[in-house]
Amino acid sequence: MKARGATWPSPSVSTSAASMPSIEVPDIRPMARRIVMPPTLAQAAASAYTPAMRAIITAALLLAAPAAAAPALPPITLAPSQGTALADLVAGRDGRAPQLAGVIGVVANRDRILRAEAHGVAEFGSEIAAARLLTTDSVVRVASISKLVVAIAVWRLVEQGRLDFDRDVSLYLGWPLRQPNFPDRPVTLRQLLSHTSGIVDGPGYGFALEEQLRNRLTPQHWGPAAPGGRFEYANLNYGIIATVMEAATGERFDRLMTRLVLAPLSIDAGYNWQGASDAAVARAAVLYRKGADEAHWDPAGPWVPQVDDLHGQRSPCPVRSTAGCDLAAYVPGSNGTIFSPQGGLRISLTDLARIGQLLLRGGEVDGIRLLKPASVKAMFTPVWQAGKGVPGDDYHGQMLCYGAGPHCLSGRAGATDQPVKGARWWGHLGEAYGLLAGLWVDQRRGRVIAYALTGSAADPFAAPRLRSQFSSAEDIIMAELAQ
Repeated sequence: MKARGATWPSPSVSTSAASMPSIEVPDIRPMARRIVMPPTLAQAAASAYTPAMRAIITAALLLAAPAAAAPALPPITLAPSQGTALADLVAGRDGRAPQLAGVIGVVANRDRILRAEAHGVAEFGSEIAAARLLTTDSVVRVASISKLVVAIAVWRLVEQGRLDFDRDVSLYLGWPLRQPNFPDRPVTLRQLLSHTSGIVDGPGYGFALEEQLRNRLTPQHWGPAAPGGRFEYANLNYGIIATVMEAATGERFDRLMTRLVLAPLSIDAGYNWQGASDAAVARAAVLYRKGADEAHWDPAGPWVPQVDDLHGQRSPCPVRSTAGCDLAAYVPGSNGTIFSPQGGLRISLTDLARIGQLLLRGGEVDGIRLLKPASVKAMFTPVWQAGKGVPGDDYHGQMLCYGAGPHCLSGRAGATDQPVKGARWWGHLGEAYGLLAGLWVDQRRGRVIAYALTGSAADPFAAPRLRSQFSSAEDIIMAELAQ
């Protein structure tokens, strides 16, 4: 996530399609899947067959159809019989929000998935790949929700005695991390996790494999306040956290995340695809916009890939590099930004909901305990709240409460951060490269909701707001899923 109006850096992972053949192996778990199709295919399926048979035939027709160049594809719409609030957004039938390339929504309680649906397209057809439908198991770059998963790993390391929330992180890094105007004020993990460190994104927050983090930090990466003196949401906080994790353990960040969180939960996912299986790569959901970037929208134009246009194959190098890609030569603790800890997690929404269940259940799910209940309780305790003590930037009214890792919704009736009336949710937002997403836990009602919008035909924040300062599409989706 970033401030409105800022420019996104180019993704650190190369997604050139020129040398990537089409290899698509969908892996569908026994959960609801909504089929989204062009009108002509919908008509072909509308026969005397049963609804289930029509869905199967339609999917087969779509996957067998000759691929065309992406700009020549017709717009994707839905068959009328498939209308839900989420489906209407993909079909462009809800005038309160722009049309979406795709949307996935999952609802869970403590013990099981209650609802899972997907609408739209994971990959529009091209000269080298057939179109693929979005499914509940499509693997999505979930942007800043990645930070919440990093926080779980940090809390595990704290429980193990490898890290201390309130220790000067310079002692882990081996070099002084100091705000130039406050050289006697240490920066702590608690401050980094809660965006109260004084760090700002400034000149950038993701650096190349060959670079040292300490050499890339500049005075422009610091705001005016002393550490602990102001809330300022910044991606770079989590690049520094990843570097601290590496320095304290001697392990590379991507491997740490697999060992501490993903593998114990049997989740097939990874940061910048590292640790994820080839089958997961084949299920990648491409992120789209109708326009080249967020500054130039063309609602009548084609869907333009923004990231993860992989066509079933990994990028030759999973990190940004200026001179080859020798990951074996990388020294852990020198530059933890390389695997995009702030936003690079690729994961399915059903697996993301499982992480929500872990938090809802006090650090345990399916008999696997990652965190003590006391740690989850402490995670779900505000470090910063708008209007209470420490000042801060409320991110256009979307952020009024933040903990040591999770973003918290204030729960105040009429507040600008309330897509769902009167609920105190904990979790995180995600926004990047056309994606809008969220993972939210309501402890009082025992609910988890996860959603991902994989592309918008127009600026999603240009539409009039509905209940909150979230986009209108997110207000609609969260209200639907939180019922």
